[in-house]
Amino acid sequence: MNYWLMKSEPDVFSISDLVNRPGQLEPWDGVRNYQARNMIRDAMKLGDRVFFYHSNCAEPGIVGIMEVAKESYPDLSAFDPNDKHFDRISDPANPRWFSIDVRYVKTLSRTITLQELKLKPELTGLALIKRGNRLSVMPVSEEQWQFILALE
Repeated sequence: MNYWLMKSEPDVFSISDLVNRPGQLEPWDGVRNYQARNMIRDAMKLGDRVFFYHSNCAEPGIVGIMEVAKESYPDLSAFDPNDKHFDRISDPANPRWFSIDVRYVKTLSRTITLQELKLKPELTGLALIKRGNRLSVMPVSEEQWQFILALE
């Protein structure tokens, strides 16, 4: 099993939105960064665990846990001219962008804030706290995963 962290702005899609989806399942689409796309397409596997991170909000931080419920498939939003994630260059015969489906696992009892994570020397290698990292999808080591869970 692999471990990940995926960011979403809570006013766009929050952990509460995931809880309220039928079957608590949602396609994670709209990723438009090649490095993040490659992780979704090539590395994320069925059953992998994912921290749900709220970004660009008053208190950014880890708010819940999801799991990969369906491995990568072409991101259909790229082909829809009415979708905000439309990509006129993307071709259904040779997709450029990919999605996965995620399933809700749990909401944490509290938000583990970015500020708190930055103060932990055990997490110095965590991609989230590296200066200049703006990826919406990033790997988390098993040691980092367990350490962060213990903070809850």
